[in-house]
Amino acid sequence: MTTTAPARLATGRPPLPPRHWLRTGWVMTASGWSANQFSALLGAYHSGPGLTAATTSALFGVYVLGLIPGLLLGGPLADRRGRRPVVFSALAISALATALLMAGATATGLLWPGRFLTGIGAGALLSAGSAWIKELSSPPYDTVSAAGAAARRSGLFLSAGFATGGLAAALTAQWAPAPLITAYLPHLALSAAAALLAARTPETATPGGQLAAATTAAPVPAPAPAPAPGTAFRRLVAPVAPWVFVAPSIALATLPGLVDAGLTGWQTVYAGIVTAVTPGTGLLVAPLARRLAARHRIATAVAGLAAVILGLLLAALAVACIRPDAALLAAAVLGAGYGLCVAYGLTEVAALAPPDRLARLTARFWALCYLGFCTPYAITLLTGWFAPATVLLAAVVPAAATLALITHRGTRCGTRRPV
Repeated sequence: MTTTAPARLATGRPPLPPRHWLRTGWVMTASGWSANQFSALLGAYHSGPGLTAATTSALFGVYVLGLIPGLLLGGPLADRRGRRPVVFSALAISALATALLMAGATATGLLWPGRFLTGIGAGALLSAGSAWIKELSSPPYDTVSAAGAAARRSGLFLSAGFATGGLAAALTAQWAPAPLITAYLPHLALSAAAALLAARTPETATPGGQLAAATTAAPVPAPAPAPAPGTAFRRLVAPVAPWVFVAPSIALATLPGLVDAGLTGWQTVYAGIVTAVTPGTGLLVAPLARRLAARHRIATAVAGLAAVILGLLLAALAVACIRPDAALLAAAVLGAGYGLCVAYGLTEVAALAPPDRLARLTARFWALCYLGFCTPYAITLLTGWFAPATVLLAAVVPAAATLALITHRGTRCGTRRPV
């Protein structure tokens, strides 16, 4: 009688562990999609319901008012109650928000609660989902991935949602009937798919904030927490965090409306291309972020802030000359700055946070990041007194100051992070 040899003997290698992190990653994609689908439709809201630039900028920013409590409440709750209940509740809130935005095509007053609830859902997904993916990318759930991969995957899935959500919404709005309704349908389908995929994913945290152990895995010693994580977070992560979304928010919500005067009939498509190019470039710089992190702890942050500065200079030039092609280049460079800065921040947070505080420190990081989403509204207000190109040039000053501060603090620290 013959028997089948175990997988290890048949192939010479142990079987690969289940990729739980891959299934859970789609909740981050749904979060990024929900945030960016509205951005690509700003021009359509101008020409359709006739909303003013100030109103659409305010609607763009009210998302942050919901996102901050979503982050700050969702993170601690995920540490106490577990990742799964927070993620599934947030997906439901996000779907409800999208339904309100669809109804806002005929009742524009519903756009305000729709955007607010979009922020709450996205915030809870970011905090709980980032922690869940990080833990599923680490032992005992994943024993083959490199250490730095766990921290970067959340940013990659989020960027994928940013890149595809806006483009899909813009293309749907350009050619589908009832554009301000049908443009939101893909997000509802994605949210349902993400929920089905995540339903098969194990919980990694038990009530009380302790990491759940896999029953078949060997015990893994808990890593020693980094010294003074709060101090390191304030000194090295907090100054960079707002620039994570200052860069793409300018590219998505400010630039298209300032350079698309000659694109009659194609403004929505152009905005959709910008919303794809900006985070898409953030995805492409992921290998560069890994190489930079291997060289020095702050190298990724320095490169990211330098890209933001260059992107702002190009944006000012594009606006001054009213050049859509130059604005697209500026959006790509700003997207690279976004990708490098978010990779730096998530890697630092994963290294600094003890396991029982991972979700809440992640939430603090995302909360600071999303302050940058208020930038388009600030630019709209300032353009009442100054030319838009001047305002964009002025933004270079705080970006350069942040770069100088991080360079000074980082060179004194002189350490590397594992990748």
